[in-house]
Amino acid sequence: MVKHIVMWRLKDATDFGNKEQTAKELKARLEALKEKIEEIVSIEAGINFNSSDMAYDLVLYSEFKNKQDLDTYQNHPEHLKVADIIKANVASRAVVDYEV
Repeated sequence: MVKHIVMWRLKDATDFGNKEQTAKELKARLEALKEKIEEIVSIEAGINFNSSDMAYDLVLYSEFKNKQDLDTYQNHPEHLKVADIIKANVASRAVVDYEV
């Protein structure tokens, strides 16, 4: 099993509005990928409520059967569409991929 975790710090203002509005929109788009990409075993996006300066605004937790399925997901056209939208609205990103 492969776990894929991504965290983003959002820009203060975007085409979707403020950080809260942007986070809600991106969460919905990320979670909708489950219905479009069969390699996703599970996917969940969470909106941060921690006020620490170290905290990120949005996190993605997803699972795949293997590295090949993760690669298929990352190169899938539907994922790439969402990734482009996210890139336009984030200030920074962190990612971790690991096997269990």
